Amino acid sequence: MQIENQKYKDTVFRMLFNNKLNLLELYNAISGTNYTNPDDLTITTLNGETFLKVKNDLSFIINLELNIFEHQSTPCPNIPLRNLYYLAATLKEKFPTEKIYSPTMIKIPVPKFIVFYNGTSPMNDKVIYRLSEMFIKKDDNPSVELAVTALNVNNGHNAGLMEACKTLKGYSIFVSKVRKYKQLVEDEYDLSHSTPLKLLADKRDVMNNLIKKAVTLAIDECIQENVLKSFFEEYREEIITVGVLEYSYERHMQVLQDESYNNGVKNTTELFSWLKSNGRASDVLTAIDDSDFLSQLFAEYEAWKHANKASGTNS
Repeated sequence: MQIENQKYKDTVFRMLFNNKLNLLELYNAISGTNYTNPDDLTITTLNGETFLKVKNDLSFIINLELNIFEHQSTPCPNIPLRNLYYLAATLKEKFPTEKIYSPTMIKIPVPKFIVFYNGTSPMNDKVIYRLSEMFIKKDDNPSVELAVTALNVNNGHNAGLMEACKTLKGYSIFVSKVRKYKQLVEDEYDLSHSTPLKLLADKRDVMNNLIKKAVTLAIDECIQENVLKSFFEEYREEIITVGVLEYSYERHMQVLQDESYNNGVKNTTELFSWLKSNGRASDVLTAIDDSDFLSQLFAEYEAWKHANKASGTNS
């Protein structure tokens, strides 16, 4: 099986769907079509060399549609803005500047935006993210809108889509097996070492080795169960390397997400305590339902802390 666009083989998902046959199968499953000729696909994936210097996961034109597919292991509500960049960069490549000043209307392919989510945070089978939700103020009739459909492709979700695309189903099974074995090898490590993983000062090398073992076990089991067998047999060593990088990155992003959440909880608790101690309990109740007012209170609290620090007082 040939894999196109070698520069993009930095996740197992991209390795699978940079193959045109697999990508065509995925498109058919999403759109309900039955295209059979992979040459009907025109690949438009960005490589970072456009005027916006951006890269994306998968992009292609078929059926007069410009499909922009992204893969995510962490939820990202900013994906509409990212896809706006991808769309602009792709259209800029396809339609040079001089053409857009022509008196003749240019016809462009219909943009379609899909995100395939396989992270560990809970998500519904289908979630719609809209660019207008990112606007600073609400606009009931926005001049520009961009909607991204996020599909949960974890094992057990979107059953109809999985049955229509066996490659996607196989990928989902592989991910679930990696997570299963990752937990097993971590538990085995804790049982066989005096210092558990969570107490290690620097556990990067240990975790990389454990992830490598988990990915290897998952690949072996997939081959044994005939899940994407030819893919795993042909690209075994590369998938192990990519898998370690991918799951190390996922772990890193989860740590950042947890730290951000914990810091947010801590800061909000401090703010509310300060308000209550200053007889402003009513402001706490208002802030719970008003994010703009909450931001104002944070700004006021930070200014108060800064003034106290400058004056050397603690109250």
